[in-house]
Amino acid sequence: RGTTESRRDVYDGDGIAIYDDRSICAHIGNCTDNLASVFKLGVEPWIDPTAEQAEEIARQVAACPSGALAYALAGSSAPVETESEPGITAAKDGPYFVVGRIPVVSEDGTPYEVRARIALCRCGGSRNKPFCDGTHWQNGFRA
Repeated sequence: RGTTESRRDVYDGDGIAIYDDRSICAHIGNCTDNLASVFKLGVEPWIDPTAEQAEEIARQVAACPSGALAYALAGSSAPVETESEPGITAAKDGPYFVVGRIPVVSEDGTPYEVRARIALCRCGGSRNKPFCDGTHWQNGFRA
């Protein structure tokens, strides 16, 4: 488990740092589909924080539904969080997207870190339950 800070990789660019926590990525593809110059499939490092303007990168990172991606602007190491009213949305053939810092507690009563955005497994196949790990793509989950 650990904290977000202990799990994330940092990619420093011009005026922006991109934080990537692969352990909670739902592999929805918003980043790679919508800003492929920065978020590159099949390449290491897969994030190039210098490929676009900081504002464009920030916009795309803020659209990450799982919260796996975050960013900080120059002069700060604190990730910018987009606050939302609490809510849960079921993605077509995918996870539950949860926004608004809704607390999640494990079956033994241990609370998980409260986040502004998370994706919870709905297919039952995640190896990182209760969080989605993208397994729904491999197991053919449909809903």
